[in-house]
Amino acid sequence: MSVSEAVEYDVVVLGGGPAGENIVDRTRAAGLSTALVESELVGGECSYWACVPSKALLRPALARADARRVPGLAGAVQGPLDTAAVLAHRNYWTGDWKDQGQIDWIDSTGAHVYRGHGRLYGVRKVAVTSPEGEHHILSARHAVVVATGTRAMIPDLPGIAGARPWTSREATSAQAAPGRLLIVGGSVVAVEMATAWQALGSQVTVLARGDGLLPRMEPFAGELVADALREAGAVVRTGVSVEAVVRDGSTGPVSVVLEGGETLEGDELLMATGRAPRTEDIGLDTVGLPAGRWIDVDDTCRVPGHDWLYAVGDVNHRVLLTHQGKYQARITGAVIAARAAGTPLDTAPWGAHTPTADTRALPQAVFTDPEAAAVGLTLAEAERAGHRVRAVDYDMSKVSGAGLYADGYKGRARMIVDLDREVLLGVTFVGPGAAELIHAATIAVAGEVPIQRLWHAVPSFPTISEVWLRLLETYRG
Repeated sequence: MSVSEAVEYDVVVLGGGPAGENIVDRTRAAGLSTALVESELVGGECSYWACVPSKALLRPALARADARRVPGLAGAVQGPLDTAAVLAHRNYWTGDWKDQGQIDWIDSTGAHVYRGHGRLYGVRKVAVTSPEGEHHILSARHAVVVATGTRAMIPDLPGIAGARPWTSREATSAQAAPGRLLIVGGSVVAVEMATAWQALGSQVTVLARGDGLLPRMEPFAGELVADALREAGAVVRTGVSVEAVVRDGSTGPVSVVLEGGETLEGDELLMATGRAPRTEDIGLDTVGLPAGRWIDVDDTCRVPGHDWLYAVGDVNHRVLLTHQGKYQARITGAVIAARAAGTPLDTAPWGAHTPTADTRALPQAVFTDPEAAAVGLTLAEAERAGHRVRAVDYDMSKVSGAGLYADGYKGRARMIVDLDREVLLGVTFVGPGAAELIHAATIAVAGEVPIQRLWHAVPSFPTISEVWLRLLETYRG
């Protein structure tokens, strides 16, 4: 198809996951015509193989764990989970892996969806090949946005090719619990899937190369999660390296060979060993960019040297979290609209056109038992950045609200105080219900709320949030 036959839009978005959808939302709100190109399901990884199905699997496990710690209720919830019901509920939340609801929403915005494989086709153009073999050329007046996300990265181990390992996709979409599940990795995917499948009846073994789990959080987060997994019956081993994988036949057991020769056997193997960008076949070479790599962007998510090209979400490697990709998309949509209208940008820190939170107030919640949630910098990160800081710790079990929430509550809180400005650089909570505490911390960090003012943010009694008062009291001494 010749270039003269191109269909023109103000904005063309390559990738229909959460980041791409949010670009559509913002550019359409600004009155810009927009096309969205998606090769799989509109809604992306998060909706069908990550955040949504994993939380549907985890919620019953966490609710049961909490209930077992409540006097008067504990005796009623000692039996196993109804695995079939949990999986059916998970299927409901993924729409049985159909995306008509997402398509209906895109249609309601006035954007146009092109199903098929999209590739950059030179400057300001995207070529689309549909599943039926139809070809389209889309031209963008103002911007092309790459939001193609990431895929699971499987290490090139001997025997891995024929072993059919699970990735996060299989782990969140499996229709039955494996008898024995080996998990390689210590990441969020590893610990969440260990929590879910152990609760659903699998015997789980976690094999992490590092010294602990959840290496991007404060060390005590991984320690408390590992302890709880062991109490639940899982095997957790750290400091171990997998050297090879063996699987005979299409349905037989799978074995991993550890450094030193030890062999462990399971029915399924989940490789939770990181993510790689989906950029290997999207036409980056047609605009002078290397294929298969992360896409570098500036602080407006625009690709340097290409005033029309943007990259948002996982693919730019700033932050590999759904909510941050959506945040980047909201910012970038505003950037594109402002540039299209010829209005000045506000790119100062915390301005309307720069995703400052990616580096200064990044929140994350891990839905294990106990939950782990954090925002901003860890102690180690703050010290490496040259800040003069103090870590303030508190045992969350000493908070009345925690004791009322669950007998035997185990948890820990930490805030990182910038001693020169007396504001918070980071906060971490680990304990049952901790995920719902983190947004208050996010506001404190993003808003750079002075410690003196936080004294006037009075937590309700008796809630777990009273840990804020105890942290401030510990800081003042």
